[in-house]
Amino acid sequence: MAEVSFINPLSDEGRLIIREYGDLSQIFDEDESLMDICIRTTNQKFSDDSLIPKSLYDLCMKRILWAIEKKNNTNFTQAEFEYLTNQDLYAQDVVTFHILCQAIAIQFNLGSRETRLFIESQGALILERLAKIPPMSRAEIIDEVLDEVKVDGAIGWKSLSEVIATKKLKLTDLLIDDGDIVLQQDDFLYRFGDKFTDRSPERMYNILIGDSVKEQILSRLMMQKTEEYLARIKEMSARVEMHPAIVKIGEDLKDFIPAEISKYNQYYAGSGGIYGSVQAGKLNPEAFPPCIKATVEGVSSGGRNDAIVLLLTSFASYARLYPRIFASDETVKVSDMDPDLSITENEILPLIFDAADNCSPPLFDDQPQEKINIISKLGFGMHERVDINHEGETKWYTPMSCEKIKIHLPNLCHPDKSCKGINNPLSCYGRKKFQLDKEAPKEE
Repeated sequence: MAEVSFINPLSDEGRLIIREYGDLSQIFDEDESLMDICIRTTNQKFSDDSLIPKSLYDLCMKRILWAIEKKNNTNFTQAEFEYLTNQDLYAQDVVTFHILCQAIAIQFNLGSRETRLFIESQGALILERLAKIPPMSRAEIIDEVLDEVKVDGAIGWKSLSEVIATKKLKLTDLLIDDGDIVLQQDDFLYRFGDKFTDRSPERMYNILIGDSVKEQILSRLMMQKTEEYLARIKEMSARVEMHPAIVKIGEDLKDFIPAEISKYNQYYAGSGGIYGSVQAGKLNPEAFPPCIKATVEGVSSGGRNDAIVLLLTSFASYARLYPRIFASDETVKVSDMDPDLSITENEILPLIFDAADNCSPPLFDDQPQEKINIISKLGFGMHERVDINHEGETKWYTPMSCEKIKIHLPNLCHPDKSCKGINNPLSCYGRKKFQLDKEAPKEE
């Protein structure tokens, strides 16, 4: 049977492996045993020797690379990372999991893109590994791990609200009794064994509770446990000095993750065609459409709120960070393009707040609550400032269409030739900025 720690590195077995590992400085040393396991993994293919992890440090970085490639690369090849599902790697895997947790917790915010990537990859990796385990052993290990991760001896359905929201599971897939999800056979027989008189309770258990549901729940619960573990490390790191090896990995990940993601996520405006594509970058006020120019200059009392909160906030944030929103089917957050929120705080919000001050009367003088509404429209909840830990509490609103501007803010809609054939101010900005960039003299 597979080692429990290969599925749950936070298990007692996993913690014992960590305690017995020794000096963390050796994670940078070449490890022949690690290389041998990786090379001899069934179905493993290395197109390049550089893909072979030669140390635990390498294994840490390759594991993050796997997460990025699997999520972003349409030509992703699992065979180049097959060793991550090799059970013989369980001890090294436990060590790298704990190293990554510590490095990520001290380097990134809990709600950051990098932290989300790691947590989500942990759930995906568990499903990959379970799929490789023979059915009988898989059922046994799933039950054992579920026993370990239960809270107060039970799993409440509310703890799975996020996985249900992703539609990977439906509430109708779950057997719920008094708010608890019934998953294991012993629990099922205890609760319902005497309810079946004409058929076997064991057979009904197999019919009502499928292995795929248990696997999805296990994956989600392990993501939750990983997130809780990261939070504990972050709290502890404020009081305890972290090992230099952990600090180095955190610093390396800060450069490594954005560099690898940038190979796939290029944020461009438009979809090409006769106007080409406009790359995200510093805002160019010369390319602003008439409605945005008028808003920045200041709006009179009648339409101040909608102009600043609904129109300018969404326009400025998307134009600066993700101008290709209407040509993409991706769901994105501000931090996906602005991980430390420095652009949001130093470029986007000052533009919005200055426009609010230019209103007549200044918007925040008599309506200070609108600052909170602006933060909300950026996706950071009903708070007074942007905070990565609040991201996702609300939606990052997309820019108003020209049709809505005509209806709700008719005093701002005075089209010029740049608006011809356009149905959204963001598209107008993208086209005009592309033309201005093309006409700009090139530096020698």
